[in-house]
Amino acid sequence: MDETIAEFIKRTILKIPMNELTTILKAWDFLSENQLQTVNFRQRKESVVQHLIHLCEEKHASISDAAQLDIIYMQFHQHQKVWDVFQMIKGPGEDVDLFDMKQFKNSFKKILQRALKNVTVSFRETEENAVWIRIAWGTQYTKPNQYKPTYVVYYSQTPYAFTSSSMLRRNTPLLGQTFETHNSTTPLQERSLGLDINMDSRIIHENIVEKERVQRITQETFGDYPQPQLEFAQYKLETKFKSGLNGSVLAEREEPLRCLIKFSSPHLLEALKSLAPAGIADAPLSPLLTCIPNKRMNYFKIRDK
Repeated sequence: MDETIAEFIKRTILKIPMNELTTILKAWDFLSENQLQTVNFRQRKESVVQHLIHLCEEKHASISDAAQLDIIYMQFHQHQKVWDVFQMIKGPGEDVDLFDMKQFKNSFKKILQRALKNVTVSFRETEENAVWIRIAWGTQYTKPNQYKPTYVVYYSQTPYAFTSSSMLRRNTPLLGQTFETHNSTTPLQERSLGLDINMDSRIIHENIVEKERVQRITQETFGDYPQPQLEFAQYKLETKFKSGLNGSVLAEREEPLRCLIKFSSPHLLEALKSLAPAGIADAPLSPLLTCIPNKRMNYFKIRDK
């Protein structure tokens, strides 16, 4: 087991509350009952994690094994995600297909891997005639990012597939095409799950109050109109080194420390406006960034007062 897999398993276990850890590990069914009995779950969590990682190393855990653990964790905490729903629509007079789970898995995986070289696809079936799919996306040049996956829950006896909202929205059309290709005559319609959705009472919006706050602050800061087009902003910082330690070499320096920071984008202000709603930055943004339109400047010099 290489370091990448060990780190992936470690991060997943650290997310699991201690009162759920034994239940999830048993559901994972990778470590035997005898192995789990060697773990003292009453000690500090860091020690528990190290022991579990050692057991996984002994069994040569693979990336597929680690992905299964992550899927089980998400099944326990599915209410923490925002879910979109895809509805597959049959044409008039078309019969319902007989569903073959093995064929579906093979087809789904091949279609994605054919479209995108670096992608990891994992499946886990449930007792509710549903299959959970975990997709870790890469690019043509980068390995799959195991920490920003998309989860799909597909109920084989219904026309619905639920997908977790992801920051990697560019992959949503590819996911839709994968379902459409597998079900060749069934185009997809994407619907956002509203607050009044009645399909499943367990499906809720994640942090809806926080999302509304961020949206409100963003609109108050930037307005609800298109931003002026600007391609870069530059900040020069000059400051004296400050330290409580006497005799510091930098503290005795007469000249200020200088650095230059430059932000660039084909549409910088629209990019800045999208940072907080996308979860990349906290709201509100620094006034040094939001003051650009009002000051009508994109060169700034920051000095000590």
